[in-house]
Amino acid sequence: MFTGLVEEVGCVEKLEQLNDAVRLTVRGPLVTSDAAPGDSIAVDGVCLTVVDKLPEGFTADVMQETLNRSRLGSYEVGSRVNLERALAAGTRLGGHIVQGHVDGVGELLSRTPSEHWEVLRFALPTDLARYVVEKGSIAINGTSLTVSAVGEDFLEVSLIPTTLADTTFGEMAVGEPVNLEVDVVAKYVEKMVGGYHLKP
Repeated sequence: MFTGLVEEVGCVEKLEQLNDAVRLTVRGPLVTSDAAPGDSIAVDGVCLTVVDKLPEGFTADVMQETLNRSRLGSYEVGSRVNLERALAAGTRLGGHIVQGHVDGVGELLSRTPSEHWEVLRFALPTDLARYVVEKGSIAINGTSLTVSAVGEDFLEVSLIPTTLADTTFGEMAVGEPVNLEVDVVAKYVEKMVGGYHLKP
């Protein structure tokens, strides 16, 4: 489990193609400073298991299912990624509950700068739109963000300079794919009330 507070921006250093998977090598000295094989690290919001710890990075195996359902399949050597270690018990939950299980892929549609923030608009898959509400939380590339506007097929977030500088959003180009994870609480509520019907 994660909070969606990015700890550092890392870099993909190697991609090794396996039969039905990819072995990913990521540079991230901060998130691996206390890591061990078996630990979880979120890479652009995807929970990956550390296979090998390197001096300033780690390797992880990414199965085909994950490649199909996330933007990890579009990575190249040199791709920059948001990194976060798993939540430690007893620490503050500064973002929201992020599982590291990507629900879908969107893309950056536009950037609208202003003096003190920038509005980023992302395409929103229609099957996820029902879980996204204005002022609610969403994880985009593993970053816990507040939705500032939402439509049937898009959502917007308003990012302060600190967020733009400390994540990959500051350099993200229009058209770039992103990992989306909706608030898990919304999915549980839907499940619980789905079979409930008022009696006439």
